[in-house]
Amino acid sequence: MAISDKTRKMLWGRSGSLCAICKRKLVVEATATDEESVVGDECHIISSRSEGPRYDASFPQDRLDSSENLILLCRVHHKMVDDQTETYTAEILRKMKLDHELWVSQKLDEVPDLKPLKIRRLKNNIPAYLTRLTSGKELLNLVLTIYALYTDEDELKTEEEVDLVGNFLQTIRDLIDIGNDLEPADRVKEGFGLSQSLKELEHAGFFVFGGREMQIMEGGGSPKPSAWPVAYLRVVRTDNNDIIAIDMGESKKKDLKQNDPDDRPSASVNSH
Repeated sequence: MAISDKTRKMLWGRSGSLCAICKRKLVVEATATDEESVVGDECHIISSRSEGPRYDASFPQDRLDSSENLILLCRVHHKMVDDQTETYTAEILRKMKLDHELWVSQKLDEVPDLKPLKIRRLKNNIPAYLTRLTSGKELLNLVLTIYALYTDEDELKTEEEVDLVGNFLQTIRDLIDIGNDLEPADRVKEGFGLSQSLKELEHAGFFVFGGREMQIMEGGGSPKPSAWPVAYLRVVRTDNNDIIAIDMGESKKKDLKQNDPDDRPSASVNSH
């Protein structure tokens, strides 16, 4: 499973885009030369991994990615609570989460005419083409820096294709969920594994294309709009007519025509 868009928006909204421990703003404003930077993580109180912090085999699997099991923290305090699990137990984190969200709610009640939370798209940020992904490192760099991933695939014809493509997309969603927990060595291993998966897909007659879009989150408790990065991932047959080759000097780069921006496939979401 993965954190849903609805759960993610609820967590950020109820937390006021602030760390539950230090109250630090988790979206750094853009500069004259760079985009906004997100310095917050959606942290699991009970880890979904058996070797993860505060893992509890008795905790319902279908509630691991629910709002009740997530707390919004800056990256410093995320690492602290995951390193010091004897101090920051599940009970203590739940109390911190409850106190913080209550504090945010009380603060928001003091603000008149609070605008509803919404995601806005900018035409100049919508990718017209998706670029073919040929390495696991390239794919990781795309999906580990986003809040939402929109996936699509060509019609599959056999059970083998269903298993191959389905397992690949599920792996991507799982990586998004645990991305910020990956140590450098784990990133290298996951990148290598994704490279092998891309080769298997190509051998079976599929290419993988991806692209990134920076959307804007407005309203809620934030006085200014903040960045909401998303990505698109498509698994298409190598003979798909949407594939085009763009001449780039001595080499050609394969791109894929993007779908109508207002007709997106269903989305899966990033975790902490």
